[in-house]
Amino acid sequence: MLTKRIIPCLDIKDGRTVKGVNFVGLRDAGDPVELAARYAEEGADELVFLDITATVEKRKTLVELVRKVAAEVNIPFTVGGGISSKEDVSALLNAGADKISINSSAVKNPDLINELALEFGSQCVVVAIDSRHVEGEHIVHVRGGRTPTELRTIVWAREVEQRGAGEILLTSMDHDGTKGGFANELTAEISTMLSIPVIASGGAGNMAHFVDTFTDGKADAALAASIFHFKEIAVPDLKSYLKTQGIPIRIEA
Repeated sequence: MLTKRIIPCLDIKDGRTVKGVNFVGLRDAGDPVELAARYAEEGADELVFLDITATVEKRKTLVELVRKVAAEVNIPFTVGGGISSKEDVSALLNAGADKISINSSAVKNPDLINELALEFGSQCVVVAIDSRHVEGEHIVHVRGGRTPTELRTIVWAREVEQRGAGEILLTSMDHDGTKGGFANELTAEISTMLSIPVIASGGAGNMAHFVDTFTDGKADAALAASIFHFKEIAVPDLKSYLKTQGIPIRIEA
């Protein structure tokens, strides 16, 4: 059985790690390079770095900051924010990223998924889906969660897999930062439907929530931010707990 992955997320704004609730009310959470080094040391399976205002501010991801983070970690490292071309991806991979994450640009130009998968391989392409429940439907949002689209989350998830994405980062905007648990029903529906891994994001508040998303939510990985940044839960403690609950997890000897 494949081991489940624990992924701390660094949401970056103005060169600092930040965290909010439901995508708003951001507060400072520390230096991204220091946090990245800490998580790699603690045994996190991967890291995700999201430049959360790059698309809104119409600029590229902070390549120099990516380079500094990459120099500190020895685990897979995914970078997203403001990526809209093969050139952007090349620059980030050259700076040390292992995978890239696209969201708004994929919705705007779905062919970009095909192009990146063909050029760099599906294993390199993560499509992030920010989903909010609107009038009975799960709807895809873009521009850092600011703008709703006409895309239904389930339909879009199926399309991105067909276009060559190697993984989906599924964030429930309704659950984000609430610490009330992951959106397991939606996560399970997508995980069961697709053959590519699904990362659950949004809502982690305690260790049991991770068990729930790996079992009820059928998630392949679970991503969290504030509970790790503010040391409410330590990655090694979480992994030890998951092992006692029968969740297959990698624990460093």
